Amino acid sequence: MSPEPTSRRSVLRTFAGVGVFAFGAAACGPEEGGGGDVTPASAGARHFGAEWESHTRTFMSWPALRSVWGEDLPYVREDIARVARAVAEYEEVVMMARPGQVDTAQRACGSQVEVIPLAVDDLWARDTVPVFVEESGRTLGVDFRFNGWGDKQVHDNDGTVGRRLLAEYGIARAKAPLVGEGGSFETDGEGTLLLTESSLVNRNRNPGRSRARIEAELKSALGVRKVIWLAGVRGQDITDAHVDSLVRFTAPGVVLVDRAAPGSPPDVWSRSADQARKVLREATDARGRKLEVIDLPQPDPGRITGAGDDFVSTYANFYVANDALFMPGFGDTRADDRAEAILQEQFPDRDIVRVRIDTIASGGGGIHCATHDQPGRPAA
Repeated sequence: MSPEPTSRRSVLRTFAGVGVFAFGAAACGPEEGGGGDVTPASAGARHFGAEWESHTRTFMSWPALRSVWGEDLPYVREDIARVARAVAEYEEVVMMARPGQVDTAQRACGSQVEVIPLAVDDLWARDTVPVFVEESGRTLGVDFRFNGWGDKQVHDNDGTVGRRLLAEYGIARAKAPLVGEGGSFETDGEGTLLLTESSLVNRNRNPGRSRARIEAELKSALGVRKVIWLAGVRGQDITDAHVDSLVRFTAPGVVLVDRAAPGSPPDVWSRSADQARKVLREATDARGRKLEVIDLPQPDPGRITGAGDDFVSTYANFYVANDALFMPGFGDTRADDRAEAILQEQFPDRDIVRVRIDTIASGGGGIHCATHDQPGRPAA
């Protein structure tokens, strides 16, 4: 029997004392979408852009519940506000917050961040906001119908963020034919998609569906042509090992792969990274190119400033915004400097901005998990 998943507070706390139960009906209710709903069957050629392409804005979510974060709620809010303020120096940031928490969020984030009243449960906007694609000159939001990472947590509000946010901004909604999260998908913007099998070919999201069927559905929904599958890890964290903490594209044909700190004993995560590295070195992308594979080493766990069994110390969970890249600073100065140098080499025309996120990381995520880019022209 697999151990209980422990990150993102999955077994430490549940929402408002109601426990953990399936809420699939909340994700499958009446359709909404300010720009109208579309389906893969009616879709034309879609483009799933790379994160380094131009953004209109970044969406984020204000952590709402003490029942999830307990005494750490003020500290995780400080982290989220710090990330929002940093990104807002480069592009528009929209923070979703429960109506009763808008004023608190606005004071913490400052005037450069727009806080809107839209009920959320937690901070993981990467997974709850739709995946944006472009089709025939317009933006679509592909709603993967977030279900609490396979019904591991109750997210009644987060499960409907997709349709409500798209309606707010008048963006057409494309209902995905399967369940998943934004952190599951990594693209080069040229038709290649990286995935972990553990997070999608899983009965807690897509029961009874084969990998081949899921791949076909993803190609239709996102407009990609080549899917590279990595094994991932099942049941060890709440996401079932999202790809965005493991492997990231930095350009077409170039990937960064998370590597454990030197001297660390092998574990399920380092073995997962080893498997990914092997697959990637043998793979070709949608245009037939071999991939250049570059290691991105983690910090020394004895030198970081954060702590906790769920602490995520990968640098791979960075976020690329307009003219900048946001990476965590974990407090191991030598490792932080090394990661910054690797990222600067890959993104020479962008500012590399370090942000302290120890409480976010203690909850099992990072900067990428807390942000979600909307492609398009920057706001005026």
